[in-house]
Amino acid sequence: MNWDMGIAGAGLALALWACAGVETPERGTASGGDTDRSTVRIVVLSHGQTSDPFWSVVANGAGDAAREMGVHVEYQAPTSFDMVRMSELIEAAVASRPSALAITIPDPDALAPSVKAATAAGIPAVSFNSGDAASQRLGFLAHIGQTEYEAGVAAGERLASGGAKHVLCLNHEVGNVSLDTRCRGLADGLAKQAGTMQVLGVRLADPEDAAQRIRSALARDPAIDGMLMLGPGGAAPALAALRETGRLGKIAVGTFDLTPEALAAVRDGQLLFAIDQQPYLQGYLAVVLLTKYLETNAMPGGGQIIRTGPSFVTRENAADVIALARRGVR
Repeated sequence: MNWDMGIAGAGLALALWACAGVETPERGTASGGDTDRSTVRIVVLSHGQTSDPFWSVVANGAGDAAREMGVHVEYQAPTSFDMVRMSELIEAAVASRPSALAITIPDPDALAPSVKAATAAGIPAVSFNSGDAASQRLGFLAHIGQTEYEAGVAAGERLASGGAKHVLCLNHEVGNVSLDTRCRGLADGLAKQAGTMQVLGVRLADPEDAAQRIRSALARDPAIDGMLMLGPGGAAPALAALRETGRLGKIAVGTFDLTPEALAAVRDGQLLFAIDQQPYLQGYLAVVLLTKYLETNAMPGGGQIIRTGPSFVTRENAADVIALARRGVR
């Protein structure tokens, strides 16, 4: 794994190893404290489902940490990007009185009442993956993930270096504050080289519709010479649209997050880069750090961001990352 970013029911998609948590072969009293890890129950709540390639890697990290630490983890998510359901899940988790919580915050305003109820109840909680700018305000002990604005800026700078001046930002979850922030960072990164950005909303649940929207955007504006996908599912329809329009390899293209297809495209020079926020570490560190907090009452960073990215996968290191991705850790 790349550690260079500084350590760096109905309606539910419940995943984690027999749907009841992670069972570990050895449990007992933690060394250095009086916390009995066999009684520790950590609820991990994400806005994305473990059927998605990205979130399955997050779940892998949380599961490995649970086994190593000897604690019980429950992973919960709504069946779609739904902040009302997400709030309900947080409230239900709080009512169940877990030892600790790890929560993604894609829409801080919508989730604030539920999150504040959790922290007011005295349940140790961290945010992870999304919500970096709102974590402290909402009372989390720390945020684990990448800083979205800076990641967007870095993507813009790389695309500009690759010759892009007019870039499409493909947003698959309009209203997800983290994705909106990535586009804003992209615009600022491009502006340093007099580049411009426009947002195109796509629905990744319908890859053909997404590809058609991209094809239409390229036809409307022949000046588009760059593209940035904001999530792992965006690579396939974007690459398909570029192939069909004869522009694959002719414009600078990058993506957030990793899929086998995206990594192969980076390796083959069809994508300039893929941004790896290291989802395995996000799930893993959330469980490890909350377990140690229960034992030590201390959290690294003093409430600040514990960065897991952005880390850039390029043609030079793609083969190594592909090997790690096959193991479910990248």
